[in-house]
Amino acid sequence: MIKTIHSKAYKQLVAWLKDSREEKGLTIRQFAKQISVHHSIVWNIENAERRLDVMEYVHYCQQLGIDPIVGIKILSEVQ
Repeated sequence: MIKTIHSKAYKQLVAWLKDSREEKGLTIRQFAKQISVHHSIVWNIENAERRLDVMEYVHYCQQLGIDPIVGIKILSEVQ
């Protein structure tokens, strides 16, 4: 069984998060400061080297002003 962090669905989810951050005009460092974490954490999340837990994911979405349900739909639609 493939680890979820390496699944196609998870990679699409983090791509959506990264695109959302970039659409807001935020660098990794700016967003990391906004959510009070080291910039390497955001980099690791966006490069699928660190998995978000549910609470982190919701907070991440809230800070980007995006709907976490959209991300859940991405996960459920990818085969």
